[in-house]
Amino acid sequence: MPVKNRFAELQEEITAWRRDLHENPEILFETHRTSALVADKLKEFGCDEIVTGIGRTGVVGVIKGKSDTSGKVIGLRADMDALPIHEQTGLEYASKTANAMHACGHDGHTAMLLGAAKYLSETRNFDGTVVVIFQPAEEGGGGGKEMCDDGMMERWNIQEVYGMHNWPGKPIGSFSIRPGAFFAATDTFDITFEGRGGHAAKPHETIDTTVMTAQAVLALQTIASRNADPVDRVVVSVTSFETSSKAFNVIPQRVQIKGTVRTMSKEMRDLAEKRIKEICAGVAATFGGTADVTYNRGYPVMVNHEEQTEFAAKVASDISGNCDEAPLVMGGEDFAYMLEERPGAYILVGNGDSADVHHPEYNFNDEAIPAGCSWWAGIVEQRMPAA
Repeated sequence: MPVKNRFAELQEEITAWRRDLHENPEILFETHRTSALVADKLKEFGCDEIVTGIGRTGVVGVIKGKSDTSGKVIGLRADMDALPIHEQTGLEYASKTANAMHACGHDGHTAMLLGAAKYLSETRNFDGTVVVIFQPAEEGGGGGKEMCDDGMMERWNIQEVYGMHNWPGKPIGSFSIRPGAFFAATDTFDITFEGRGGHAAKPHETIDTTVMTAQAVLALQTIASRNADPVDRVVVSVTSFETSSKAFNVIPQRVQIKGTVRTMSKEMRDLAEKRIKEICAGVAATFGGTADVTYNRGYPVMVNHEEQTEFAAKVASDISGNCDEAPLVMGGEDFAYMLEERPGAYILVGNGDSADVHHPEYNFNDEAIPAGCSWWAGIVEQRMPAA
């Protein structure tokens, strides 16, 4: 099954949707215009049911096949939100909203799933039901969890769920996937070291929080180098270091650091949290100070299910001739919540030679649209073949 001819015919129309979304980005749960556009398109396509407000601003569309002897229900998910980044592409359809842009290609994901929904509503050449899921707040808001918490899986009896993300640097229209742990858990920490401030010329009268915190930053790197099994990936990055004083001649009373932890297993996640707390308490005590550690768990590890991954790879290979093994990704993805609730798989589709995601010069490549749409449609038609 190569790229479907229908998507070549629809590419110009789908591209126009995508560029309209790109020009009008919305952040986190504030996807009001985007959600309304999606709902209007699904109504125009003739979907059997359209529900808004799932997970605050999410949209769900239901498309029934020509028959339903299988009783199968498959969910297809795309994310809709943009990032708080000022666009620097210079495109004629660049963002019209200051400090907001589709720097991760969610405009492309939404447009491709709309294209697949249009085709599936036209043909209905499958035996079962498709639930198209348009999710807000993937970029740090946990919109996938909100939709699940709203009972989406149970309400429509979704049995499997599939997701897709574009991938810069990978040839346009090619695919990559891997079974098991794929995207990392994304946790954050906020640590305040307290000492005794004083004059910089009299350090012996102080408990120096800058030295204390600097030692802690270095010690935190030993989690990866000395606590973790070398084959078990973990990233501990301190990204902010701020003191309570801005003067040249004052040793501050307190220092605050912030950062992120990325892990690929529950065991490593637990170990990283435990060691961060132990290391900071120990370093602070060594210098005579204290450490107040706040550790926040974010998105869980995104784990592809083996059977569904094998199937998704076959559909992709039928389209592009090959589906290679994707690398482990230390970035996070809140599709993880949906894969915790139902078996499924997440795949990467090539975006060609573009700027990386989350970069102000990134742009989704519209040439990837036919392949992406064909994969969505192939998942449905091959997983639920017409009776």
